[in-house]
Amino acid sequence: MARPLRFRYAPGSWSVGRVRSEVYGPLNANLGARMGQPWYAPPEGVKARRFDIDNGDTALICWDEEAAYWLGNTETPSSLWRTDKVALAEAPSEMTEWAEQEFLAELLEAEPWLAPYPTLASFFLPVLCSKDGADSTRTFLRDHACGFPDADSDDALTFYDATLARGIFDADRETMAAKLGTSEQVDCGRMAATMGEFDAARLLDDAGHGFTPEAAVDGGYSLDYRTDAGRLIEVTRPLPAARRAAGPIAGLRETANAKVDGQLAGRAGEAVLFIDCTSFPDDDWARVAGERPEPTHRPAVVYRYRPSGLVTGYIVGDPGLGVAGLVN
Repeated sequence: MARPLRFRYAPGSWSVGRVRSEVYGPLNANLGARMGQPWYAPPEGVKARRFDIDNGDTALICWDEEAAYWLGNTETPSSLWRTDKVALAEAPSEMTEWAEQEFLAELLEAEPWLAPYPTLASFFLPVLCSKDGADSTRTFLRDHACGFPDADSDDALTFYDATLARGIFDADRETMAAKLGTSEQVDCGRMAATMGEFDAARLLDDAGHGFTPEAAVDGGYSLDYRTDAGRLIEVTRPLPAARRAAGPIAGLRETANAKVDGQLAGRAGEAVLFIDCTSFPDDDWARVAGERPEPTHRPAVVYRYRPSGLVTGYIVGDPGLGVAGLVN
């Protein structure tokens, strides 16, 4: 599986001549490419070139007196194979802002339906423009309503654009964006499960909690969130009954029990299980809300979002998070 967009860091002295011979030359020989000026001016004191590859890929390189930074969703030239990979947030901020501006402009030109959702487009840019995951990620957001059942994609995109506009993941953008995936195939179940983590974050934010994703715990693994008050949160999202043998009640229990037997083993009372039933259509959710099945793990929050922002659900045990008034 490919990874989201990342820089390659190449220290040393760079020039247009070196870029032409060591970067453009191999690209053009292997794939066919055009080297030209970027769409936007690079930062002061920085030179840059843009590469438009014949297969539709794009790459950028910028450099100052100390090093060059390469970013692309295409083949990496052999001259850069041994260079270090650097996350977007770890490169000089002015270079990252410039490179993201280039890729975002290209993304919106290719996918104008994303224009009304600037925060979402910018947030997921590292995967929406990744080498292998661009098509699958764009398809999931555009054609599958971000995992909402029986929903209009515009409404779903509005929901997540508004969620991300709160800034709750500003410090963890690349970590969370990468979870949507860079696989070539659309996997609606896995991608919807990722959106479930954003649903949980919205619920925590509505309850007034700050939080950090990927909370390390004893055992060498992580749970989804740790609130600023120290409460651990693990999120699971059952598939709708139409996509599994079990009905909605059994499906909810099976999905919850998988967490109990895995990440939450021995953590009853310590961690809160969030069971996001947002993938359930109305009939399935009506059964769950009517019967209120209790998972074996306590405490737990069982809930379902709609693109309007409406959230309904129920509480099992005492999560100590003040969310009861939000989901009842």
